[in-house]
Amino acid sequence: MTSRMMEGKVVVVSGAGGGIGRDIALLMARYGARVVVNDIGASLEGTGRDSTPGERVVEEIRAAGGEAVSNTDSVAESGAGERIVEQALDAFGRIDCVVNNAGILRDRFFHKMSDEEWDAVLKVHLYGSFNLSRAAANRFKDQESGTFVHMTSTSGLIGNLAQANYNAAKMGIAGLSKSIALDLGRFKVRSNCIAPFAWSRMVSSIPTDTPEQAARVEKIKQMTPAKIAPLAVYLASDGARDVNGQIFTVRNNEIFLMSQPRPVRSVHQSEGWTPESIAEHGMPALKSSFVPMDRSGDVFSWDPV
Repeated sequence: MTSRMMEGKVVVVSGAGGGIGRDIALLMARYGARVVVNDIGASLEGTGRDSTPGERVVEEIRAAGGEAVSNTDSVAESGAGERIVEQALDAFGRIDCVVNNAGILRDRFFHKMSDEEWDAVLKVHLYGSFNLSRAAANRFKDQESGTFVHMTSTSGLIGNLAQANYNAAKMGIAGLSKSIALDLGRFKVRSNCIAPFAWSRMVSSIPTDTPEQAARVEKIKQMTPAKIAPLAVYLASDGARDVNGQIFTVRNNEIFLMSQPRPVRSVHQSEGWTPESIAEHGMPALKSSFVPMDRSGDVFSWDPV
């Protein structure tokens, strides 16, 4: 029997019309939350608008006996965050959790990336997370409760090819989450990140030109968006009251706690360093501890379990 650990709570999920966001919204409702389903119904590249995906998720929640409303504001736009939060307050009288999940892709090798491709991805992922979080922050502060769950990515935390815009945005989200956790922790507000592995529109553009690429995609397809939702629900619940400022990865049935940058090794020279002494002594001493030029798939090299 499903518990009601989100009973009485109101959750906003951005990008909830499909994929990971949809499954998070559905499970939040199943565990008792009332949900604002935010989705503009855009293409993977962020073009176009269609209210149907979000409305369909609302219908699913209501059909299962839950409560939900649809919202089609773009989190990338200034003022949208306030409108989304106001809708939650108008519909349900409060807000308890924001899940920043909305995203688009404009993949391109860095030296070929246009200003528009850079801006579009950062606007949705990073600005969108800021806009919605900032709109909820004072409400959370005043009520001395509230949770943020942000979607980052191992593409940003570790690295990936042809995704400078996406990787920069996802690293920015990790920093944003930690700052929120530090700034609002004394008001009993929590902020954590999930780096999800799941088959969705966001990864369906992976090329399958070689047998190796095709095999990799088949493995990713095993990792459904539904595998991400339980951790998001837990982090939003009172059961996670002691979890703050952390980054988790979900990969099928595995949950990882990710490291965050800390000093690895140091060198010291009492008279100070010169460029020559760095070249001769400092850098050779540090070199054995260099972080390798890995991509996400190099680090997570085993089959999902």
